[in-house]
Amino acid sequence: MKLLIQIPCLNEEATLPATLRDIPRDIAGIDQVEILVIDDGCTDRTVDIARSAGVEHIVSFTGNRGLGYAFAAGFDYCLNAGADIIVNTDGDNQYCGADIPKLIAPILEHRADIVIGDRQCSKVAHFSWLKRNLQALGSRVVSFLAGIEVPDVASGFRAYSREAALSLVNSTSFDHTVDHVIQAGRRKIVTKVVPIRTNEKLRESRLFSSIWTFISRSIGIMVRVYASYRALVIFTFAGLVSLSLGALLGLRFLYFFFFVAAESDSHVQSLILAAVLLIAGFQMILTGILADLMNSTRSILEDTNYRIRKLESGEQARKFPRG
Repeated sequence: MKLLIQIPCLNEEATLPATLRDIPRDIAGIDQVEILVIDDGCTDRTVDIARSAGVEHIVSFTGNRGLGYAFAAGFDYCLNAGADIIVNTDGDNQYCGADIPKLIAPILEHRADIVIGDRQCSKVAHFSWLKRNLQALGSRVVSFLAGIEVPDVASGFRAYSREAALSLVNSTSFDHTVDHVIQAGRRKIVTKVVPIRTNEKLRESRLFSSIWTFISRSIGIMVRVYASYRALVIFTFAGLVSLSLGALLGLRFLYFFFFVAAESDSHVQSLILAAVLLIAGFQMILTGILADLMNSTRSILEDTNYRIRKLESGEQARKFPRG
């Protein structure tokens, strides 16, 4: 059983040594523990530090590509390197590496294919009141959309079985956390949550310039990923709302036209708005049907991608249900 721990890095020379020291190299049930550092355009000594610390694998980009791209590249590398379990952690030493055995235990015991570390944000001292509450609200929303309970969706401390890594699609250049939770829920990939510890904050986050930037981008990812699986439901609901409002305004106009004829001319605006809403409603429903057909095509492409990955690794396919 081979475990590969991937660490996306962008100028982490100050924090990477502590992160690497904290990673256990002897874990029960694991034959090989290896580390992959993903150099996302580092301009400091991050790569030199990784090499001097004995890191087995390094992937380097010529420039900064973003966390989502780095994560996806790490996934592909780990799969090609024969990893049975992939753990993702951060180079800023936020997560406690000693909790890796706890994180991968549900996968070793065949109880889960994805395990997410719960930082228990309400107890993290350096999180502001605003951040704690926004994290909790965001996690509840994503859990609802995904249909699984994940109290800390933004946690980047995660473990993936090889099967889950083969099945998931990395479709965002910003962040993978929200994307993967919704995919896992919609594809019925068994996901567990375990409580983890966090270390003292060593630097500010580089993923986003402010909490509001993170929120806006995360909402965009939620809408896009969820809509890709439930486009027909979303657009049909919106279309029916528009059709209902249009019908009500139309009935209102007819009432004034037949029963209050003297004032009917003053309600022409209602007729125009009703027509606009009715047309928009029909268009939304048609858009939902078209998007649903496109989603079917996407499912075929995802299945093809999954099978190609399996063939490349010489494995027999055991795909997860498609949402």
